[in-house]
Amino acid sequence: MNISVVQLIKLGKKYLSLWPDKPELTHYFEDYRGVQSARFVCRYFPALAMFTVVMQLYVASGYPMGQGSINNALNALPQALVYGLFLVSMPVQALVLSGVKADKLLPPSLASWYHSGLEKVKQRGKEQFSEQAAHSRSHKNEKAIAKLATYKPRYIDLAQLLHLTFTPTK
Repeated sequence: MNISVVQLIKLGKKYLSLWPDKPELTHYFEDYRGVQSARFVCRYFPALAMFTVVMQLYVASGYPMGQGSINNALNALPQALVYGLFLVSMPVQALVLSGVKADKLLPPSLASWYHSGLEKVKQRGKEQFSEQAAHSRSHKNEKAIAKLATYKPRYIDLAQLLHLTFTPTK
């Protein structure tokens, strides 16, 4: 699909938030490591960028060696900003790549697994709904399951199914 970069970033953020944080998924989905890496980059690289800029300016100023000058720091500012911008751009790149991945269609083997998993979740939902009186949470899960029933599922649909599967119900 043709979507803008801003929509890709939002889709990537949603995709990363939907994936359950279960290490056992590493054995079944190759995307799990990519999701974990993207989460790491989005979480820590903005702070790393700030730290890099500040430390470069501090060391370049000469104050640690007792020969400090603000002019030395100003001379090092362009280089420090380039490094900082590079590190800040990495979370954006991770979100864009995650958005692109989320928008791709599942391969046929994974799509068949997705459909069988969706049927199992539907059965589990019906059993839970019959056991409980009409709770709003189970009704909400039914709506989410019905929303996932697509002919050609995408990776974002797989993430939603896994999120729905691994989210504990009350």
